[in-house]
Amino acid sequence: MSSVFTATLHPGVALGFLVLGASLHDILTRLKAEPQRFPKLDLVYSPTQPVTEPVVLTLPANGIRLRFDGSEQRLRLIEVVDFTKNRITYGHPEKDIVKPPAGPGQGVASPKLGGESTAGPGFRTIYHRLMGPTYAGEYIPPSDDSKNAVGTYVLSYPGVAFSFPLPESAYSPDKDVVSLLSSSASQTATSMAVFNGKSWAEARETLWTDILPSVKSTFLFNKSKDVVPDEISLVKIHGGGRLQLFKKWTSASVWITLGDTTPQELVAELGPPDAIYRKNDQRMYIHKTRTASNSRSRSNGPDYKRPDDLTDTDQSSAHTESENSDDEAIEDEFVGNVSRECFYNYFYLGFDILISPPVAPSPPPPSQQAATNGDAIPGDKNIRADNPDRLVASKVVLHANVPGSYPFNRHRRCRWEIGYLSSPSPPDQQPVASSETQFNDLEERLREAWKSTFPADFDANKRQRGMVLNRGWGDSPGSSCELLGGWEDSSGGMAAKKFDGGDESTTTLYGFPGLVFEVLKNGFVSAVTVF
Repeated sequence: MSSVFTATLHPGVALGFLVLGASLHDILTRLKAEPQRFPKLDLVYSPTQPVTEPVVLTLPANGIRLRFDGSEQRLRLIEVVDFTKNRITYGHPEKDIVKPPAGPGQGVASPKLGGESTAGPGFRTIYHRLMGPTYAGEYIPPSDDSKNAVGTYVLSYPGVAFSFPLPESAYSPDKDVVSLLSSSASQTATSMAVFNGKSWAEARETLWTDILPSVKSTFLFNKSKDVVPDEISLVKIHGGGRLQLFKKWTSASVWITLGDTTPQELVAELGPPDAIYRKNDQRMYIHKTRTASNSRSRSNGPDYKRPDDLTDTDQSSAHTESENSDDEAIEDEFVGNVSRECFYNYFYLGFDILISPPVAPSPPPPSQQAATNGDAIPGDKNIRADNPDRLVASKVVLHANVPGSYPFNRHRRCRWEIGYLSSPSPPDQQPVASSETQFNDLEERLREAWKSTFPADFDANKRQRGMVLNRGWGDSPGSSCELLGGWEDSSGGMAAKKFDGGDESTTTLYGFPGLVFEVLKNGFVSAVTVF
């Protein structure tokens, strides 16, 4: 038997540990850690617009419904839809919003016949004992035009609102709130909403777009009691291995320069990683062995190409020790290199960073090179190759946490945009190329940005070839997919394969200079690797 969800109401801020502004990943991780208390979680999202339409998380056994915006996946609205399945308190000293019934049952009341709850807070309890007087509320008429149709009266306070059933025949705009809600037929609230705003009528206009206050400024809601760095609200990809990370609720930003930024600098700016994954998946080294043997005599030369491009890691692969391998076909030089590489997994920030010996990043886009005329590019650093034993950040994997995708909720959602594809100024009205843009549009604009680097005989209008990846197969390199090389080429990498894989676990990989996109069947990007 599940225990009762007990929480303190903080209008405009939180209901217990459910804090407005918390991420979907944070909330789901907390709920899933207590299966006896929260035995069932129902997630509702748009299959065709999963990162632009709101996401709704319902807790049927607890009478709670949570609504998140699609782009940031932040908690925007908390609703109590059944007061019989929880215990809510308010004020100092704390008082029960609904008085728990006496007797066994751990404080859970039984619903009235007909399915309507009898345990909602009474109007007099809210208006006189708990919250006090407030301005006139809002009446929402019923959709049914019958004489006995029942509408909803919303009694609103700053940060919290209660819904009362009110027959249309009983409503009159001339009556005050006390006269309207004092009748026995409508004095019990059926639901409660917690939101950020002065009133529900005002808040719902900007419910999905308003900038919520920092979670850290109210109740510290994170994975530990330690002071943690600010969240990363946006990662701007500038090209040439340069990423600019903007900190949430501040004007500060952090630069990561692939091939130069050290693990110490990462920890200083981002905090320690949530886990460290030793890069040891060797199931696709057959392609690397060929590359290594062909390049053995010039492995330190400028023509040596990187044979590996890793697109993804997940929490299930967050091991801190490397496993032994019996693959005798792998050359010793590769084993030595691989043993030094690892991923810093930042699950709560939404990305992973590959730590390895220095490797020159991909070149900046042609437009960027032309615009600078040889001047220094912001965030650019010279790659120091004098110390091959030095470890630096060489790749960053940004996770979109798309509902319905195979790796959903392993990382929080990381929003990103490609800086060199952004609209410089009007009259160019193209939207920013971002994590909310479908890949078809991204692909077209990337082809345009890199067309001067294509071979003379390459058809710029032809779609890039993709490599299909199924994360649901146990024998596939799902936790650390090694790309097969060639992604640095403008023509793409492997030819696409067609098979009847599961919709949730099958994705397609597309490569551009410095970028690899993992694309879902609905056209949205599940992850992007920057190298």
